Amino acid sequence: MESIKVVSPSSVANVSCGFDILGICLDHTGDEMLIKKSKIPGLRILKINGADISTKIEKNVAGIAAKSYLKKYPSRFGFEIEIIKKVSVGSGLGSSASSAVAAVYGINYLLERNIKKIDLINHAVVGEAYASGQAHADNIAPTMFGGFTLVRDLSSLDILKLPYPNDIYITIIHPEIEIKTSMVREITNKKISMNKVIKQTANLGGLISGLYSNNYELISRCLVDEIVEEYRAELIPDYYLLKESAIKNGALGCGISGSGPSIFSMSKGKETALKVKIGFEEIFSNNKIKFKTFISKINNEGVKVIER
Repeated sequence: MESIKVVSPSSVANVSCGFDILGICLDHTGDEMLIKKSKIPGLRILKINGADISTKIEKNVAGIAAKSYLKKYPSRFGFEIEIIKKVSVGSGLGSSASSAVAAVYGINYLLERNIKKIDLINHAVVGEAYASGQAHADNIAPTMFGGFTLVRDLSSLDILKLPYPNDIYITIIHPEIEIKTSMVREITNKKISMNKVIKQTANLGGLISGLYSNNYELISRCLVDEIVEEYRAELIPDYYLLKESAIKNGALGCGISGSGPSIFSMSKGKETALKVKIGFEEIFSNNKIKFKTFISKINNEGVKVIER
């Protein structure tokens, strides 16, 4: 193979009670990346469509992730990369993870190596660390593996795919403002009370139990963020109105996707997810900020090659 095209999905991170450890792969959109072998050694990002970001390898998450991969697994080929950004930068939908995963997965695939996805995580998170200021895989893992993922321990690559009910739908509203993950992490209170830690841990355990047992009432009770929501909500216009609307329209739960500003809602069935979407649109139509909404199933496949 001389070239391939990869699509790398968007994702929801944290999922309310799973700060930095839970993630969901979305089946809506994803970054596309064309990767070509070159006889000229080294990495080059030739073009980026859809976002105003640097093509310099050392200032681009895809370039940084790919460089990390090639440092451990050298190649006699060089690589030329073109990126079509479809996951908005600073949206809270895993934009940096989407690009980082596409780069390492795509180069590995193009070289026809048998390096497993789990081992590619180490290189993708290097790019993510550049974007957010800290290595975490709550977006990387679902984008790489698909489905609903739990990062039990990143250092040992102990990452699990969790089961989930087939009729779960995710509703997203994305206010078109940019919130940088690195900035939001700085304002989050690092001193968390023991009482909140206990509540958050109980919700996390309950949510996982609910996913295994298809217990929607338990899932709903556990989709609560005790740790970071109160700090991040201040940066998102009408957040609590949107959350109240989602619950009123039958959602199992509603929260901030990653660092925001996107908001996710989890529903049983497409009909309820659509009601939540309409409610989001009614509230935000009175706001001068542009926004997008969509409904998504959970994508169980993750990153994939779409052209060879």
